[in-house]
Amino acid sequence: MLAAPSPVAFVGKISSFASSAPDTTLVLASVSIPNRGLTFTREGERYRAPYEVRILLTRDGVEVANVNATEIVRVGSFRETSRTDESIIFQHYLHVAPGIYALSLSVRDVGGSRTAIQNATISVPALGTGRLSTPTLVYDASGRSRLDSVPQLLASPRSSAVFGRDSTVAIYIEGYGQGNRLPVRFVVRSDNGNQIWRDSIALARNGSLFSGVVNVPISTVGVGIARVFFAREDSGTPDSVSAPLFVSFGEDIPLMSFEDMLGYLRFFGTPSRLSALRNAPPERRATVWAEFLRATDPVPETPVNEDLESYFGRIQEANVQFRMDRNPGWLSDRGMVFVALGEPDQVYERNVNQILSPTQTSSTARLQIWDYRQFNAQLVFYEDAGRWRLTRGSETEFFSLSTRRQH
Repeated sequence: MLAAPSPVAFVGKISSFASSAPDTTLVLASVSIPNRGLTFTREGERYRAPYEVRILLTRDGVEVANVNATEIVRVGSFRETSRTDESIIFQHYLHVAPGIYALSLSVRDVGGSRTAIQNATISVPALGTGRLSTPTLVYDASGRSRLDSVPQLLASPRSSAVFGRDSTVAIYIEGYGQGNRLPVRFVVRSDNGNQIWRDSIALARNGSLFSGVVNVPISTVGVGIARVFFAREDSGTPDSVSAPLFVSFGEDIPLMSFEDMLGYLRFFGTPSRLSALRNAPPERRATVWAEFLRATDPVPETPVNEDLESYFGRIQEANVQFRMDRNPGWLSDRGMVFVALGEPDQVYERNVNQILSPTQTSSTARLQIWDYRQFNAQLVFYEDAGRWRLTRGSETEFFSLSTRRQH
C-alpha cells in the first residue's frame, strides 16, 4: 500500500493475479482519492474536478510500464465536493513479468495544479498452479472465468471499514490449479498477532480458475488494525497470502481502541450516551456506536458525521497550537476549551496587579481572555510558570458551558 497525505491525499494499493501466460502476472493498481482532495468548479447545476494519475514501473532502471490517465469527477451538489470517504476510485491493470520493481505513483489535481507522488519497491509474484492471488478488499466483484481476461471488481484501495456503519467487508480471492473446488482456510489476527476470528470456504471453479468472495464480520473484528490470512488446504500446495484490514470509528478519525475513543469523547457526547458506550458488551459495541453516530449526526443524509469530524479536527489543531501548555495539547486548559467550544470570537491579553495562583511570586499577572459571543461568555486564562491556566471562576463556567453544548 502507498499513502500520500498532501498536497493531494490518496491511498494506493497493488494486487496480483495470474494471467494466461506463465511468465506474466496481472497487476491491478488501484487508487483512492477523497472528493475533498480535488478542486471542483461549477458546471451548470453540477460540479466537476479533473485529475490525472500516473503509474510508472521500472526494473533495473528500465521503464516497464508508463500509464497516464486523465479522469473527470462530476457531483450533483456542493456538499459532495467536501466528502472525505473513499468517493473516487481509479484502477488500472498491467501485465508484467514476475520480479522486483520500482513503482512511482502520482496524482495531480488539475484544477488546483497540485501533485502528490509516492514511490515504493514492489514484488510481483509468479502465480500459477498451487498459488493464491492477492486478497483484495472490494465493494463489488463478479470475478472472471478465463485467465486471459481481468477480474470484474471494484477495489477498496484503503482496505478499510467503519465500525458501526459497515457490517462486513468483502475480500475477493482467486486460486489456481486442478479440481472442482478449492478449500481455503482464513484467519483474522489483530495487530499484536492474536487470533480474532477464523473460518473456511471452498472456492468454486469458475472456468479455468477458482474464485470467491469472503465476508468478514466487522463486529467480530472490532476496531483497529488487523490482517486476514488465507491458506490453501488442498494437499501438497501450502501457499498462503494475507491482506491488511483497517477498522476505524470514521473516515477522518484516527485508528484507536474502543476504550481510547471513550476518553477522546469526553467533550462531545452527553454523560448518558457515553455511559451507554462504556457499558456496552463487546458483541454490542458496533450497534451501540451506530446508535451514537445517528443520534449526534447533524446531517444524516451524508456519509459522515460532520460534528464528530469537526470535533476531531479541533483535537488535532489543539495538539499543535497548545503543545507548550501540555502534551497532548488538547488536554491543556486552552486546548480543552478550544475542543469543547470551538475557536473564540476574539482573544486579547492584558496585565493585572493580582495574585491568581499560589505559585505566583509576583503581584503582576498576565491574562489571556477568550470571548465567546454565542455564549455571552468570557473565559480568562492566567500565565503560570509559562503555561496558561483557567481561573477558578472561568473553569467553573467552562464546564457548565461544555455540558450544555454536548450533543
